[in-house]
Amino acid sequence: MSELYFMMTITSRDMLPKFLEAFDKNNLPIGFVSLGYGTAKDDILDMLGLVRSEKAVGMTVVTGAGWEEAKWYLRKKMYIDVPDTGISFIIPMSSIGGKRELAFLTAGQNYRKGEESVMKDTTMELLVVVSNQGHNDLVMDAARGAGAYGGTVIHARGTGMNQAELFFGVSLASEKDLTFIVTKKNQRNAIMSAIMKEAGMDTPAQSIVFSLPVTDAVGLNTGGEDTK
Repeated sequence: MSELYFMMTITSRDMLPKFLEAFDKNNLPIGFVSLGYGTAKDDILDMLGLVRSEKAVGMTVVTGAGWEEAKWYLRKKMYIDVPDTGISFIIPMSSIGGKRELAFLTAGQNYRKGEESVMKDTTMELLVVVSNQGHNDLVMDAARGAGAYGGTVIHARGTGMNQAELFFGVSLASEKDLTFIVTKKNQRNAIMSAIMKEAGMDTPAQSIVFSLPVTDAVGLNTGGEDTK
C-alpha cells in the first residue's frame, strides 16, 4: 500500500473539540476517539499542586499528502509545537481489508493505490504496552528508568484471554491498560527491555510490549535532535 498511514493525535480532553474541528477542516474526520490520562506520578502531581491530566486519543487513516496538510495546520493554526498542546504522529499501514473499506477510510483525500513503497528510515517508534489494569506506574517507572519521557494510557478490555495460558502458562485478566510511549528509535530496545524485566509477565503488571515505526511527528519534544 502506497503512502497510507494510521494517524494518532494525543491532546488534553479540553483541547479535543478544537482538534476535531481542525481535522474536519482538513477532510480528516477522526475514525476513533478514546479517553485516557497522562502518566505523571501522583506524588509529583501532589508536590506541584496538580491533578492527573486527562487525555483524548484520536485515530484516523491519512494519506501522505493529507498528513502534510494536517501537519502544516497543526503547527501554524493549532500551535501543536508549544509544550503541553499535544502530539500527532503517523504509522505506516501495510493493508486494509476490502476496497469499499479502503474507500471509506480515505474518503475526501483523493487517494489512489499505487506501487508498494519502501519505508524510509525512521528515527522514532511507538511503544505499545498492554498490561493489567492498575499497574501502569510499574510500567512507567521501568520506562522512565530507561530514558522514556512519558506516555498516555487508555483503558481496554482484552478478548481471547483464555488462550494466554497456552502461550505463557498463566491466566491473564481481561481488564487492561494500553500505554502509548513515543520514543527515539535508539532508545527503543533499552526501554522495551526494562519494561519486560521490571513489569513483564512475571510481575503483577504482566505486560506485553511491541513497537511500531513512527514515520513523522509534530509536537514531540524529546530533549534535542535525534542521533542514530
